[in-house]
Amino acid sequence: MTTALNAVEINLSAAIAAVANNDPLILTTSSSGQPERDELPFGPFNPLEHRTFETGLREWVAEQTPLQLGYVEQLYTFGDRGRHKTVEDRGLHVVSVGYLALTRISENGSEQLRKSGARWRNWYSFLPWEDWRGGKPAMIDEEIRPALQEWAEANALPSRLSRFRMAFGDENIAWDEERVLERYELLYEAGLIEEAIRDGRADRTPARCLPGLAMSFDHRRILATAISRLRAKLKYRPVVFELMPPAFTLTALQETVEAISGRHLHKQNFRRLVETTELVEPTGAEQIQARGRPAALYQFRHNVLEERSVAGLRVGNRS
Repeated sequence: MTTALNAVEINLSAAIAAVANNDPLILTTSSSGQPERDELPFGPFNPLEHRTFETGLREWVAEQTPLQLGYVEQLYTFGDRGRHKTVEDRGLHVVSVGYLALTRISENGSEQLRKSGARWRNWYSFLPWEDWRGGKPAMIDEEIRPALQEWAEANALPSRLSRFRMAFGDENIAWDEERVLERYELLYEAGLIEEAIRDGRADRTPARCLPGLAMSFDHRRILATAISRLRAKLKYRPVVFELMPPAFTLTALQETVEAISGRHLHKQNFRRLVETTELVEPTGAEQIQARGRPAALYQFRHNVLEERSVAGLRVGNRS
């Protein structure tokens, strides 16, 4: 028997990623309650209408945006209480099933996208401490490290200090770009981001929060999970080509990998890596450039999936 005490609603949320102009993008819609607040496309799972969770997700995305999803994979199930306040006020406990989806941006669909109210946002506007392409973000040493140090030492809990060092690194521990979710959860627990204040987990004013746009519900948490998964998957599956056009230059491929990983990569080392993995092959065509010689165009070599089970760009962790 379902009562107000054990009623559960299952929400399906999509972190839809693309890359354009060397920046990683996430598709967001406007919150009905707070139009200025971004949220991921989402909707409830209806077991009478949706045969599977993924079927339901695709239907919600098609209803809220002009996109037809291609590559989709389930991320994680989020069931913590307190992160869906508006729904829980009705006595429901919300379970969010997050998905990662990859797509290419089409110029033809930009007008339809605008009319739908959806928009592409740079995902580093939500998680600015994750973008190391220009070197370590100043905010890590100027804001995050002192605040987390104070929080970790407040109750003399060694576990907090250890988590802080593992997540953000120090002189003995390298920054690991895959720990996106761990860093977000640590900042949430320390009360340094707006969602923690909204959920009643921290007693401070929004003005004292770290830079970075908040999202509705637990959607920034789902975004952090999606980035973690995609950064890790780059190294063992050729998912990056889901974001590339059919033909591309090696420079464009490198810039896409850099955008996702949040790291600057050495050009010659990257090209040697691409050659070693044999993930691409030349098309025989060239791209005319504004300056310099024309650049050779390449395409993904699909046969690689039949040749070996692990096929990715193992760029390694930052040292």
